Amino acid sequence: MATIAAPSDVRDAYMRRSGSALAAIYDKVLHGERLTGEDGMRVYDDADLIAIGILADTARALRTPENTRDYVYWAHNFHINPTNICEAHCRFCSFKKGPGSPHAYVLSVDDIVASVEAYPEREHLAEFHIVSGLYEKQGLDYYVSLFRALSQRFPHVHIKGLTAVEIHYLSQLAGVSHETALRELQAVGLKSMPGGGAEVFAERVRKDVCADKITAEEWLSVHETAHGLGIRTNATLLAGLGETPQERVEHMLSIRAQQDRSGGFMSFIPLNCYYDNNQIDPRHALTGVENLKNFAVSRLLLDNVPHIKSFWIHIGEKLSQVSLSFGVDDLDGTVSQEKIAHAAGSDAPQALTREALMTLIWRAGKIPVERDSLYGVKQVFPAPEPALP
Repeated sequence: MATIAAPSDVRDAYMRRSGSALAAIYDKVLHGERLTGEDGMRVYDDADLIAIGILADTARALRTPENTRDYVYWAHNFHINPTNICEAHCRFCSFKKGPGSPHAYVLSVDDIVASVEAYPEREHLAEFHIVSGLYEKQGLDYYVSLFRALSQRFPHVHIKGLTAVEIHYLSQLAGVSHETALRELQAVGLKSMPGGGAEVFAERVRKDVCADKITAEEWLSVHETAHGLGIRTNATLLAGLGETPQERVEHMLSIRAQQDRSGGFMSFIPLNCYYDNNQIDPRHALTGVENLKNFAVSRLLLDNVPHIKSFWIHIGEKLSQVSLSFGVDDLDGTVSQEKIAHAAGSDAPQALTREALMTLIWRAGKIPVERDSLYGVKQVFPAPEPALP
């Protein structure tokens, strides 16, 4: 599916054909009108996947400068998970271990620095993605020491660290406010935050799958505080927990409302639940079509969030490639050493090389763009010329 050229192209004709249930939403997209939750539900309820893709890709294109409409962003990033010991009891988590488990691990600051030193591509890294368990022996002082050490040894690498759940926990341990904790971390190198821990905001679902996790309101509050300090963040939706499409729409609208208030979200990431080694009923698993609708509806509703990301570790390489025709313009990155999704059953590779990631994008008819964590362009990679016979 090619990028939109103009409203009068063949895609326009498809959307305006007799009987298209989504034609009215298409007109709203063309005129830049804000869509409603009811519009989002109409997309979820519709079976015309081609029309849904056209809708979402049209919204993406019309909100993007013309000279960058074929860009697909990625970063050379490295995941760091300091421990798998966690006090929370999220029923979907396969990563957590108790402190007495033979499979539990705890990494010191020196351990983590050494693991980065051993990474052969460390000089090309753009981002550390740091998330972990909630473990009282790794409190705020530990992360201040870790971020300081990483900043001093690898000053060229951006630190994207700690979910809102972790910031809340570390603040409570230290007896300080979210703002104080964030300022301390910001002073030693924290520059942005990942979007994890949002799961699904619906209270019904949270009571069932993560009853002792912070509330949706607390999650949003931490991000609002971060935005006020100039810390840019991301947002997620973990689908496949037994939530309804209506609850997904309400989750997206909550993110949109927060973005209207504080304006610091860079991307929204619809994630896909896995079911190995956890307590979530696998009958909640999403189909590929449902995942593609999550991307499309999020692009349509989140008119104020610049990027929609397909985290290929969660969605898989092939479906992530297809998602580039459903409003997605970011594939995250090389993702070295991902552990959390793999513990739950993801069969995606542990990492992709730069070349493999770019080839995936080229073959979708797009242009790979290596970015930094704040979406600054580092390098654009036009498709290579075909080899002569």
